[in-house]
Amino acid sequence: MAKLAPTSTKYIIRAKIKAKGVIERPDVIGAIFGQTEGLLGSDLDLRELQRTGRIGRIEVKIKSSEGKSEGEIVIPSSLDSAETALIAATLETIERVGPCTAEIKLVEVEDTRSVKRKYVVDKAKDILKGLMESGMPDTEEVSEQIKEAVRTDEITTYHGLPCGPNLADSDNIIIVEGRADVLNLLKYGIRNTIAIEGTNITDSIVSLTKEKVVTLLVDGDRGGKLIARELIQKADIDFVAQAPEGKEVEDLSKKETYKTLRDKMPADQFLSGLNNFRGKNNFRRHEDKRAGAGRMEFRRRTPKSPAPKPKEKELFKKTLEELVGTRAACIFDDRLQLMGKVPVSELFNTIKTLENPYAIVFDGVVDFRMNSIAKKKGIKFLVGMEKEKLESPVAIMSRKDLER
Repeated sequence: MAKLAPTSTKYIIRAKIKAKGVIERPDVIGAIFGQTEGLLGSDLDLRELQRTGRIGRIEVKIKSSEGKSEGEIVIPSSLDSAETALIAATLETIERVGPCTAEIKLVEVEDTRSVKRKYVVDKAKDILKGLMESGMPDTEEVSEQIKEAVRTDEITTYHGLPCGPNLADSDNIIIVEGRADVLNLLKYGIRNTIAIEGTNITDSIVSLTKEKVVTLLVDGDRGGKLIARELIQKADIDFVAQAPEGKEVEDLSKKETYKTLRDKMPADQFLSGLNNFRGKNNFRRHEDKRAGAGRMEFRRRTPKSPAPKPKEKELFKKTLEELVGTRAACIFDDRLQLMGKVPVSELFNTIKTLENPYAIVFDGVVDFRMNSIAKKKGIKFLVGMEKEKLESPVAIMSRKDLER
């Protein structure tokens, strides 16, 4: 006999049976099939309905005592409500079971879907109650949790130090104090960061600063100033940005972060503004007689730039004239031999791959970034159509300079 899957059962027919005499389960099932056969026509014949799975296995539980029997009949149905009601009604037409007279009374037709609905409603109430007790998170909170998980997955490492995923591919990088700072900047889309994780400046950080244009972003406290001072002395830092007084980088809002980075200053300028700073190596002491005897000042000594020889100046002028409007750059070695000609857009990447470039002449403006890369590569001359006001060991010349 077919048995309905629990998910397909729509109704459960329940009935009670009483018999004057001793009967067993097969007797009851036989009576149900036998005495209802043809009663409702072939479409609702119980045997056919059970064969096609629209009526499930008929369950019968019988107990006999003192010559009498009674029990329960359960019939699952996947028919619609009207057809199920007809089947249920036919049970009460049965008058004999086996050799005994019997009486079957319908108890109920249970709609299993209403039971499921009640369960769903009760369960939903419990879930809602739990959510209300724990505090329903708003959309922004859930979104932030997702973003935080993504940001955490994006963090990678450089020689064991936490960094953003774009560190290696960026010409400009930002050095911060700790991993939490890297996370906060990732939240605002800044992916070219690396954390020093303490005051011990590693050789890998020092080497990295020689290859990139570096901005140091530190906390707005005394510790931030000390870290900046140490890193500027040990590594090649181009700019320094400090968080607002009393704030840490990991706590900055997006607006505060971008404003702090916009307000960055050259490392030399930042260093000179620190109180009680006493420089070494390339600092010289002199006495300011106008302020009185004994007063000492410390000034940064800018290395002297080389002056071009007549032959070099003539080459630079001629090359620059040929480059007008081309947005291209020419790179020369120390014998003034052309090492290559590239688009200005590819100049930075090209410089990194060259050994001992001597001079660069290009159709563009010599700015701080170009100067920083030139210093790192030991380039002696930078020649552009125009130039920014810069102090540098590199000799920087514009078109006007060459015409003098």
